[in-house]
Amino acid sequence: MTTRAKLTVYSALATTLAALCLTPLLTTKGWIAHAVLVVAVVAAVGAGLRRTPFYRWTVPIGQLLVLFVMLLLGFAASSAVFGGVVPGSESVRTLGRVLGQGFNDVRDYTIPAPPNPGLRLILVGAVGLIAVAVDTVAVTYRRSALAGLPLLALYSVGNGLAGDQGSWLWFATAATGYLVLLFAEGQDRVSRWGRIFRGADRGEGGGPGALGQSGRQVGVVALVLALLLPAFLPHWGSGLLHTGPGTASGRGGAGVSSLDPLVALTGALPSPRNVELFTYSAQSPSAGSTYLRTGALDAFDGGTWKRSSQETVPFTGTLPAPEGLGPVDAPEAKTEVLIGNRLDDAWLPMPYPARSVALRDNGAWQLDEDTASLIPAKEKAIKGLKYTVTGLDVQPTASGLRAAPATAPERIRSRYLAVPPGLPAVVQQTAVAKTKGATNPYDKMDALRAWFTGPEFTYDVTTRTDSGSDAMADFLARRRGFCVHFASTMAVMARILGVPSRVALGFTPGNTKGGNVYSVTDAMYHAWPELYFEGYGWLRFEPTPTRGVQPDYSDPVSSPATRPTTAPAPQPQATAPVQVPSSNPDCDAKLRRTGDCGDRRDTAAGAHEGFTLPSGKALAAMVVGLILFALLLVPMVWRALLRRRRLGAGGRRRPGGPGPDGLTDAQVLAAWDELIDSAWDLGIPPDESRTPRAAARRIAETGELDEDSAAAAGRVALATERVLYARSAQIGEPLAADVRTARDGLRARLGRRERLRAVLLPPSSAQLRWRVSDALLTARLTAGSAVGRAVGAVTGPVRRVLTRRRPRGGSGGDAKS
Repeated sequence: MTTRAKLTVYSALATTLAALCLTPLLTTKGWIAHAVLVVAVVAAVGAGLRRTPFYRWTVPIGQLLVLFVMLLLGFAASSAVFGGVVPGSESVRTLGRVLGQGFNDVRDYTIPAPPNPGLRLILVGAVGLIAVAVDTVAVTYRRSALAGLPLLALYSVGNGLAGDQGSWLWFATAATGYLVLLFAEGQDRVSRWGRIFRGADRGEGGGPGALGQSGRQVGVVALVLALLLPAFLPHWGSGLLHTGPGTASGRGGAGVSSLDPLVALTGALPSPRNVELFTYSAQSPSAGSTYLRTGALDAFDGGTWKRSSQETVPFTGTLPAPEGLGPVDAPEAKTEVLIGNRLDDAWLPMPYPARSVALRDNGAWQLDEDTASLIPAKEKAIKGLKYTVTGLDVQPTASGLRAAPATAPERIRSRYLAVPPGLPAVVQQTAVAKTKGATNPYDKMDALRAWFTGPEFTYDVTTRTDSGSDAMADFLARRRGFCVHFASTMAVMARILGVPSRVALGFTPGNTKGGNVYSVTDAMYHAWPELYFEGYGWLRFEPTPTRGVQPDYSDPVSSPATRPTTAPAPQPQATAPVQVPSSNPDCDAKLRRTGDCGDRRDTAAGAHEGFTLPSGKALAAMVVGLILFALLLVPMVWRALLRRRRLGAGGRRRPGGPGPDGLTDAQVLAAWDELIDSAWDLGIPPDESRTPRAAARRIAETGELDEDSAAAAGRVALATERVLYARSAQIGEPLAADVRTARDGLRARLGRRERLRAVLLPPSSAQLRWRVSDALLTARLTAGSAVGRAVGAVTGPVRRVLTRRRPRGGSGGDAKS
């Protein structure tokens, strides 16, 4: 491997190792694989551009362009054309929105932050920029020591933000990568310095090998001291970049986890693993249709749903009285929840409305009084937790909700009716059109629910994951999305129609395990709108088709006056095509209501399909893979074709092959070139300073050829010298057989790996790269010359006119004198 190739690899390795210090910043570590891919592609692009005759300053420009395209494909693929493969103008705008959302999340979240697209874009993009900087400094301009500056910046920012979650391991890995990069460049410099001043004597202790060994020892000792010395030094207080295990939030002063349930939901929905997260048991008759709510988001800024207030208070065991709930005759319901080991960070799941929660450690939780949500204040506070929730089993009726006051209190309306400016007009127009004829809030909301769960909409987790205004308009146009789109859009429409709303998040009812015990998996992450009705408080509505369970009060049949007698009353969930009764004996009533029967039926149907076309992205990946595979075969194919042209095959007359009139000079030289290239492929590089006979003797000695193979190489060399030096060569015997004999002799001394490398990646194929580089250089010079001539043809007449008009100083001076 050449020094430049080593520097390329070690630069990418140093950047990757330094980037590991960023892993504590997010709650998940999957983004680092994306960053490593970006670093590898940037390094490969730089290596390719440096092999072209372009100027050095064009290499980082090309790397930045490739980095930009990769970010477009990675974070704005939903807006790309041709199956999400080719970015377009909309992709750039989408990337800008994702980046803006990421900057907002930097301001809103503490460490560790949720792995939403904006934050992942910032991290991956930052690592990519550092990779370009390190590669440019260390490889393109050969200043490896200066490459430590961007690496230090990456480590300092990452470790500073991580605070106490940082580790000495990140420093060790980052320093190791930098030292390896320095060693790679230093070894090349020391070896060249040693050859100049010490000649061929490289076996003594003072040679460059000894210097390189000393340098490695110094580097290792310095790294070990840097890791061990702080253990014996006194500790100072918080510094400029030091942070605690979380930012104090609210009036309680305890650190609050930054995990956003909406982010966790959008990250888990596209690829659920269907693993059990927790179980719960309840004696309530409605336990099989109980949603376990983790929190609610009440502020919509046009881009995303958030908590309007970040203030929290220490949890004391009791929850505030349910907002807006009047004196109703609702029985108490107790729910026991057991969290498994697969749920590390989450807000506490519990039925709504709840009165109290019995926890083993109240201090590990903070209370959001506005939404009655419990947020972890300690890391992994929820893992393995067992707790009991005491709540109310509120069961309103459609007739009661229809008779509820249409106007909410001012404190509710001012907070939960706010709509951001710039909302697409289609949202308001659609909300008004779909509720035309409804005379009260309940009928309006039920009309929206029935429309969303009807046949016009399709549940699809592959759509864009954001819930902003643009995504809302796109959702209404395409009629495809998942629960976040349905919940967000219905909540905004409710506000437009004067119904206070917010977006709740949590889990749909679990699957029964028998004995009133239910199992909840990650596939049950869900979002739904909560709508406010005076006297009943916040009630959930379910607009997502084929998902969740419709509450009983969503069935207008429960009230005899819910619809005019001239229109048939819809049956609950009748609009969802997959929720018809199933003949599957494994599908109980609860599964039919949640839509899981439909999933099973679809799966069974899909099992009988013989063939489905791959998606556009899969086809693009296949095409890219084939192209890369073809590029890997180029050296082998080119070398085989060149050998065939030189030596002849298939009985056709070719250079170096048999013929009735002897061999021409070109045929002899072609055979000699093939012998030299064959030796090069098998580990003996050419030496152009030698005569043909000396070169053949070197090949025979280095390659340890037997007598026949050495004689064959000698005959080819003798024929070549006759062509080069004799007045008339007159070579009558073909040389192709001699070249093959010598080549077989060289192959005999090598192992299987060396022979395979000589076939797949022959070193002599470097001549192809030289030819391409020469062709590009010639084309560039030719184009430059043509441009110069064209410019001269245009500006020449102008220069001649100006020259004629220019006064001659000598004659003018004489006339005046």
